[in-house]
Amino acid sequence: MATVELTNVSKSYGTVEVLRNINLSLEKGEFVVFVGPSGCGKSTLLRMIAGLEDITGGELSIDGEPMNEVLPAKRGIAMVFQSYALYPHMSVYENMSFGLEQAKLSKPEIQERVQNAAKMLQIEYLLDRKPKQLSGGQRQRVAIGRAITRDPRVFLFDEPLSNLDAALRVDTRLEIAALSDRLPDTTMIYVTHDQVEAMTLADRIVVLNGGHVEQVGTPMELYEQPASEFVAGFIGSPRMNFLKGEVAKEKGAATLGIRPEHIELSHDAGDWTGKVVLTERLGSDTFVHVNVDGIGAVNVRTKGTTDYENGQSVYLTPNPELMHQFDPQGRPIGR
Repeated sequence: MATVELTNVSKSYGTVEVLRNINLSLEKGEFVVFVGPSGCGKSTLLRMIAGLEDITGGELSIDGEPMNEVLPAKRGIAMVFQSYALYPHMSVYENMSFGLEQAKLSKPEIQERVQNAAKMLQIEYLLDRKPKQLSGGQRQRVAIGRAITRDPRVFLFDEPLSNLDAALRVDTRLEIAALSDRLPDTTMIYVTHDQVEAMTLADRIVVLNGGHVEQVGTPMELYEQPASEFVAGFIGSPRMNFLKGEVAKEKGAATLGIRPEHIELSHDAGDWTGKVVLTERLGSDTFVHVNVDGIGAVNVRTKGTTDYENGQSVYLTPNPELMHQFDPQGRPIGR
């Protein structure tokens, strides 16, 4: 039985429909990531699962039990917020133990849960400190530890890394991945706008667009077999090139999609010709932006050691096996 089941779930604020006909079945122990552009409803959906937002229509169940009218504290859910939400006047230990004290657990059990969570996240040495004495990454680990102590059936993460700098995001992402392995029976639902987080953490990704589910699948399913032009453009970094006009018509499509990493660049020969407009060197990779004759702007991902310079004439060869054809409605053709 699915741990979390959403059946025809919708959400409206007055006459404004934010989410409609959401049908999802999330399995026990699964790590599921909700992604989508700003305003697509991903955080609202997470808050509905948590019980922080009312469900306008449809049904939410956890382990087969209807949850629509169940108070948040009774759902067996723990939530980690973007803003940490720690009590500034309490020590780390007190922050992690506060909810357990409210639940009337015994002192020995509280101590055991806090110590176990602190050990899991390697923050035992921080237990006596106040939040103001911690870095952003440490505060987020404390917030995660507080959630662990509740021994939840479902973990909810609402953009937990967005306030951290780049290096801390990588470190904390690795810790969350390790946490998922250590808690194999706990379902984790994670909201992010960062597709790197989605691709590296998720067992399955739910792509939301305009209040509905666009596609659900493993990271590689979405990357290799996008169900729409929207998903094809949203998943993958840098984003897929979308080409129209004659080059698309030749392939029987309204729009032709080709990822930057599926195009070969050459000084000597190729299917297309063009001039380099911009070269972005990122170390291991280089992104070469080319104005292709008769086609327009095309981005190519190549090796970091590339020697292409702005203004140079170049040749491009797209891999025909990895092109994506889309009809006028943005639906895939022939896949």
